[in-house]
Amino acid sequence: MSSGSFLLAIRGPVLLVALGLLMAADQLDRMSISRTWPVLLILFGLFKLAEHLGPKDQVQNDQGMRGV
Repeated sequence: MSSGSFLLAIRGPVLLVALGLLMAADQLDRMSISRTWPVLLILFGLFKLAEHLGPKDQVQNDQGMRGV
């Protein structure tokens, strides 16, 4: 599994766990979800940045070589 596909595979579960933790903190009156929801946007942005900066999949590299 390449780094890019690994990031795609864990992005959803990590965001769901973060959402669950934020909602649990809201229910326990630790933090209000209205103040902490930007954490989800930050996590999503970090995953997209890591996917963009990470190595490309082999399929994309093979297609690029055919055009040369």
